[in-house]
Amino acid sequence: MAKTGKIYGINGPIVHIKGDVGFQMHEMVYVGNQNLVGEVIGLTSKDTTIEVYEETSGIKPGELVTGTGSPVSVTLAPGILDNIFDGIERPLSEIARTSGMYISRGVSVDSLDMEKLWDTKIIVKEGDRLFPGAIIAEVPETPAIVHKVMLPPDTEGFVLKTVSNGKYKITDTLITLQLPDGTEKEINMIQKWPIRVPRPTAKRYPATVPLITGQRILDTLFPLAKGGTAAVPGGFGTGKTMTQHQIAKWSDADIIIYIGCGERGNEMTQVLEEFSELIDPKSGNPLMDRTTLIANTSNMPVAAREASLYSGLTLAEYYRDMGYDVAIMADSTSRWAEALREISGRLEEMPAEEGFPAYLASRLSAFYERAGMMQNLNGTEGSVTIIGAVSPQGGDFSEPVTQNTKRFVRCFWGLDKALAYARHFPAIQWLTSYSEYLSDLSSWYTEHVDKKFIDYRNQMVYILTQESGLMEIVKLIGSDVLPDDQKLILEIAKVIRVGFLQQNAFHKDDTCVPLEKQFKMMDVILYLYKRSRSLISMGMPMSVLKEDPIFDKIISIKYDVPNDRLDMLDDYKKAIDKFYEDVIERNA
Repeated sequence: MAKTGKIYGINGPIVHIKGDVGFQMHEMVYVGNQNLVGEVIGLTSKDTTIEVYEETSGIKPGELVTGTGSPVSVTLAPGILDNIFDGIERPLSEIARTSGMYISRGVSVDSLDMEKLWDTKIIVKEGDRLFPGAIIAEVPETPAIVHKVMLPPDTEGFVLKTVSNGKYKITDTLITLQLPDGTEKEINMIQKWPIRVPRPTAKRYPATVPLITGQRILDTLFPLAKGGTAAVPGGFGTGKTMTQHQIAKWSDADIIIYIGCGERGNEMTQVLEEFSELIDPKSGNPLMDRTTLIANTSNMPVAAREASLYSGLTLAEYYRDMGYDVAIMADSTSRWAEALREISGRLEEMPAEEGFPAYLASRLSAFYERAGMMQNLNGTEGSVTIIGAVSPQGGDFSEPVTQNTKRFVRCFWGLDKALAYARHFPAIQWLTSYSEYLSDLSSWYTEHVDKKFIDYRNQMVYILTQESGLMEIVKLIGSDVLPDDQKLILEIAKVIRVGFLQQNAFHKDDTCVPLEKQFKMMDVILYLYKRSRSLISMGMPMSVLKEDPIFDKIISIKYDVPNDRLDMLDDYKKAIDKFYEDVIERNA
């Protein structure tokens, strides 16, 4: 018999019940006559506090709250990919079918299609001993991804019988298991997992493999490891969402979970429409074949916004357990923190800095801690990489969400308003950004790209840093007073900024650049620097060097050299040698 209690008080999304009616902490409940979904977030002998994931207007004291006996969980089975959910894993397409264009309250739909038949290949046989997380069947979920049906992490035993290969619903029994205590248990494709509990793994690996994104400033200057964490902070209009889109489309992650957490409705609509139209460059199939979207706009109830991040994380961990590399785009964690602040205020908790709750830091750390490259219970290896956008008000990076996020992420891609307004995209400011994964990944770059890769990268960062210092002088007294070697630094830094760091998302070759081309571009730019510096040391003035169009020619490499014709880059070195000889000849 389900436990029930009567509503005593209502404060926005927070509902109070007098006394202890037997609910458990984090239990999912149905609130009021409309059966709104809620979660128990506070228990005392005198009071039970419930957070409601839907709009509470119209609810009255005295209405019943019914417990479900289980925590807020997501349904894990084939059908998650190529789907759009709200913050508590209700499919928006199904809601639209039942309630029209506007989500009606208390709508109850299955998270996944219970009637669809899936091609199922059983890969265990009778008599097999299965351990927790073991893969028992394979289902082609989409043309891009094979869904591996697993035993729940708390189940093990011997296979008594299996079904034959064929088409089955996710509710159909696939195998019958004899548990260690001698009882029998029927296993189907469905797992339920509490969103606030990390799924167990066998081992955590250190970061050793980069997430290749095809974006030069990320892959070369500030790389992110698979299983790593990154923050993309930036003010309004600096390109947080676009940066995440580029990573979602071009990175070498197997699966993308995009969580639109508290973003504007029109922006979220654009995301949904764009993702539906994107073609996966790897397979030629729609990108949605390996993507799940969680849409939780700013006008949806704040409590569901707070839950959406955990729902997305749990889906990601589920696919990680199958051996896939999953990338989570959380856009944005600032809106999530604002939801925490609003709920904390309703609960009359003591506020900390800027009104955020005192536990903001611990919640952020618990979120980012669930990233990692793991060995799963079934022996496979998979990763969850978290890329969280941060939207500080007024672009102020000293506010609490950005500062606390910096404590828990190892990769910081700071977006700059001035760069964005100057149409320099991605607008990542190279002087404020950093990656702590560089030393962990250097051996991978040495082995898989070139042993000079990290050295070249460091040389380019040094040139950009020097440029920053020189620009302070130029602003005060102009560039004419600089010696020629410093004028050369400004010119090479411009080649690096415009020819390497700036990238055009709408150009077929420049939108995504392979690592080998990134390295060869660095090689050519630094070769130009070396030859030009040699000319300066011979006494050639910078004005003579700039008469030659070689600097503009090197900037346009990104457009002029197709990604499959890297041999053409050797011609640029010959052009630099010719420039070197011509300058000497003209000034002999």
